[in-house]
Amino acid sequence: MFIKIPGTAEGLPAIEEALFAGVPVNVTLLFSSAQYLAAAGAFLRGIERRIDAGLSPFVASVASLFVSRWDVAVAGKVPPALDVQLGVAVGRQVYKAYCDVVASPRYRRVMNEGAPVQRLLLASTGTKNPKASDTLYVEALAAPFTVDTMPEATLHAFADHGKVGAATPADGGDCEAVLAQFRRAGIDLDDLAARLQTEGAASFVASWNELMGVIASKSAALASAA
Repeated sequence: MFIKIPGTAEGLPAIEEALFAGVPVNVTLLFSSAQYLAAAGAFLRGIERRIDAGLSPFVASVASLFVSRWDVAVAGKVPPALDVQLGVAVGRQVYKAYCDVVASPRYRRVMNEGAPVQRLLLASTGTKNPKASDTLYVEALAAPFTVDTMPEATLHAFADHGKVGAATPADGGDCEAVLAQFRRAGIDLDDLAARLQTEGAASFVASWNELMGVIASKSAALASAA
């Protein structure tokens, strides 16, 4: 069981402290390689602190990258030739960062002490564009040592007609060339990543407040009935 903590600037200290306390964490709302690297840093700091304290370093964690929201955000704002290519390019860039981090001496040291890999998790992998393949992100971003939380419809679609091809290249393939095309088309990728994360966090806050409101309403109703 994982506690979900957004990988925002405010969430990173909480991620580190939760992991240090031995609480498995799903670092959510990651949209870029920079955001992923910050989450990986929080994971390593929490685990290293456990090792220094003589505690078991085996605390599970995943870093959740949201994919399809990139393509939704730029729909109609880029040339048709770039439609539904941004999410895959970002995913491949982050996968390269993931492979590089896991292969680093710092990461290998904590793994040697018994720490698990904080696996990259691919989230929001359902295709939103009806003109694109409904298994687009699953096929393009299939990679070793990752997790894909497919929506049920996407899972059934892949079971029906999905194709297993070559794994995502550890070097990111052509991701940088594709991302450069989006920059030339006027897309500020860093700004968009920050905006997507902020909007996602605001959505989480709204859902939490709605939940608290329902609980308060039900509690009041039960109290009056008693």
